[in-house]
Amino acid sequence: MTEVAHVDATTHAPSVIRQLLGKLTISYREVMDDESIPAVKKVQAVLVDDSVGALLILFPQNHLLDLNRITELTGRKLTAVSQERIEQMLGKHNLRMLPGLPALTSSPCLYEERILQEPLLLIDSGEPGLLLEVTNEDFKSMLSKASAARFGEPVASVQPNLDRPDDDRKEINKAMQDFTARRIQQRLEATVEIPPLADTAQKIIKLRVDPDATIDDITGVVETDPSLAAQVVSWASSPYYGSAGKIRSVEDAIVRVLGFDLVINLALGLALGKTLSLPKDHPQHATPYWQQSIYTAAVIEGLTRAMPRAKRPESGLTYLAGLLHNFGYLLLAHVFPPHFSLICRQIEVNPHLHHSFVEQHLLGITREQIGSWLMRNWDMPEELAVALRFQHDPHYDGDHSAYANLVFLAVGLLRKEGIGSGPIESIPDELLERLELSREKANDVVHKVLEAEVLLRELAAQFH
Repeated sequence: MTEVAHVDATTHAPSVIRQLLGKLTISYREVMDDESIPAVKKVQAVLVDDSVGALLILFPQNHLLDLNRITELTGRKLTAVSQERIEQMLGKHNLRMLPGLPALTSSPCLYEERILQEPLLLIDSGEPGLLLEVTNEDFKSMLSKASAARFGEPVASVQPNLDRPDDDRKEINKAMQDFTARRIQQRLEATVEIPPLADTAQKIIKLRVDPDATIDDITGVVETDPSLAAQVVSWASSPYYGSAGKIRSVEDAIVRVLGFDLVINLALGLALGKTLSLPKDHPQHATPYWQQSIYTAAVIEGLTRAMPRAKRPESGLTYLAGLLHNFGYLLLAHVFPPHFSLICRQIEVNPHLHHSFVEQHLLGITREQIGSWLMRNWDMPEELAVALRFQHDPHYDGDHSAYANLVFLAVGLLRKEGIGSGPIESIPDELLERLELSREKANDVVHKVLEAEVLLRELAAQFH
C-alpha cells in the first residue's frame, strides 16, 4: 500500500509516476529531498546515447559516472542526451526531472550493481525536491530487464585538494607529467605552455599598485588598445549604469559613470580574458563563461557594499575575483586540449557532483588549483590567487578569506537561481558570520542583481 510521509500536503508525485508504480505494484513513500539524506541512498539517472540509440544509466549519487568505463563495457562512445531532448520527452508526461524508472523510457538500462547494497532507495519523482522511497526488493524488480555492472567511481576516493595550496605546484607538475608521459620531465613553467601576459595587462597591474596613479594614467593605457577602449565606452553607455547623455571617450566613461576603481579592474579582466580564448567545446547547458563571470562579479559587488564598512575588503579586487573566478576553466582547455572534451562529457553525466571531482578523477588537479597558480605566476594580487584557490571551501578563514568567501557565496546564491552548473550547495552560517552578512541581506542582493538580468546579458556579450 502506498504511504505518504514527510511531504508537504501540496506536493505529490506526478500522476504518470503514480500510475506507473501502481501498475507495477510498487509501494513507495514520498519524501522531501534534504541535504541530510545520505547520497548513497539516492539514485542518479542519466540518459546517454550515440548513433545506435539511447541508454538509461542508474547509479548511486555517492559515485561518479566514468564514461571511459562505460565505453569499455559497451564498446560505444556514449554522451549525455541533450537537455532539449530530455525536456521534450519529459514534457509529454508533465515531468520536470528524469526519474530512475526504466519502465518510463523505452531505452535499455544499465545500472551500477552497488546500488542494490542499500535496503531503501530514493528515486526522483519527476518533481524537483520530491523523492520516492522504495525498498531494495521493489527497486530490483524494476530492473529485471536491465544489465548490471561496476562502472562508478566512489566519490570518497576522489578527493580534490581544497585546502593545501602548498601542494599545487607539485600536483600540477604531476598531472602534466602523467599527461605527457612520453616527454622528458621538465620544469612546470616549461611544461605548462601559458601565453605571456599581454602588455596591456602588465601596464594595468602596475597601475593597480601605484598609489599615485591617476585617471589620465588608466585612460592612456586603455586608449592604446582600441578594442579595450571601445568595450569600456560601450560598458559605460549601457543602460545597466543609467548614464545620462552620450559617452564620448574613455575619460568620459571613467569620470562620469564607472570610476577609476571599476575601470581598472574591468580593463584588467578584459585584458586577461583576451589572453586565453574561449574553448569551442563546453558542457551542455553550462552558463556561458562571461555571462557567469559578469553575474558573479555583479553579485559580489552588491555583497561587498552590503557588508559593514569596517569589514569590507577592497571592492575593486572583490569585483575582479568574481570576474575571474572561473579562469581556471579556460586554462584547462588551453593546457589539456585532448582531455578537455572528455571533462565536458563527464560533467554532463555527473550533474550531481561538483566539477572538481570530475577534474580530480581525470587529471589529478582542479581548475581552481591551476587558475590560482597562474595568478601567482603572473604576479597578480595575492587576494586574487586566494579567491580562486579557496572559492569552493566555505570553511576557509585564512589570509584574505573574505575574497574567497564572497565568491563561494555569490556562486552559491546564483546556483539556487538556476545560474551556473553543478549541485546546489548549502551556505553555512559561519561563512555569513565571517562576512557579517545576514542570509536575508545576501538573498536581497542577488535578487536585485537578477532584476537587471537582461542588461547583464548585454554586458556579458561585449566580452566576446
